[in-house]
Amino acid sequence: MTTIVTSAATAPPRPVTGRLLRAAMEAAERGWPVFPLVPRGKKPAIERWQQRATCDPDRIHRWWTRYPRCNVGISCGAAGLLVLDLDAAHGRVPEQWARHGVTHGRDVLRLLAQLAGEPDPVDTFTVATPRGGEHRYFHRPPGSRLRSTVGARGRGLGWHVDTRGPGALVTAPGSLATVHGVPVPYTLSGDLPVAILPSWLVTALTPLPPPPPDAAPPSPLPATSRRVTAYVQAALDAECRNVATATEGHRHITVFAAAAALGELLGNGWISAAAITQHLTDAARRHLGVAGFDQAELSRTIRDGIAAGREHPRVLTDRTALGRSRARV
Repeated sequence: MTTIVTSAATAPPRPVTGRLLRAAMEAAERGWPVFPLVPRGKKPAIERWQQRATCDPDRIHRWWTRYPRCNVGISCGAAGLLVLDLDAAHGRVPEQWARHGVTHGRDVLRLLAQLAGEPDPVDTFTVATPRGGEHRYFHRPPGSRLRSTVGARGRGLGWHVDTRGPGALVTAPGSLATVHGVPVPYTLSGDLPVAILPSWLVTALTPLPPPPPDAAPPSPLPATSRRVTAYVQAALDAECRNVATATEGHRHITVFAAAAALGELLGNGWISAAAITQHLTDAARRHLGVAGFDQAELSRTIRDGIAAGREHPRVLTDRTALGRSRARV
């Protein structure tokens, strides 16, 4: 019997069958590293997804051959993307937005563009989400330091406008969600080239720089300073409130953003990773068991957020801590 050995270089391409495998391949062909999400969900189906996300067609084929029902996640950081997640209103619209006729996150973005004297950033790759929202994809400018945000919290843009950047994921077009018991796809609604994030949005989302140094700059706060203790406690309380009040569909990104913000305070020992984990876990307990949100996802999201925040340590001094505390009053 003759055995024919075909080298990898000359092997014919594997057939791409199945909706979700095609979705994964199409995203990877755009240069966006992908990984499996749970079926009809937005939670990672694998550990260490940020490190394992890939554009390699063989690995993608193996994943979705073994798990053909898994949704497709895109690692925004590795893909160089900043995705605007614009949600539809579910329930009462806050008065400060309702008076402007706002009923959707895209209305908020349009209003913000108008206030900035800029055009509404609609001309980019856009995906319609199963529950009436949309994802607008943008390239992050080189050298920018943009974090994921939730609504108007922190450096967030506004009501029902979230951002997905480094450390965050976005569900790829072609994936499915269950809406009223029926599978509904994420569909491509604007097949345009991915635009560069407009400069006014880069400015709005970039963390404020530290104040200019004085002639004799103060030394960093010691861990025992009353002001740093008060500042850290206020930050911890605020992020725990954000997590405790997060709504369905926003829990993952809210927990991640809270952990990342607190992770920035790890550098000088003002708070420990164990303390962040414990407090955020306690704040999120009311969400456990609701719509598939479990302890494993919570722990993984907190861990990923802390790691992202640790990469951008926050530098505080006695004066800046006092100034930031006053700014919150």
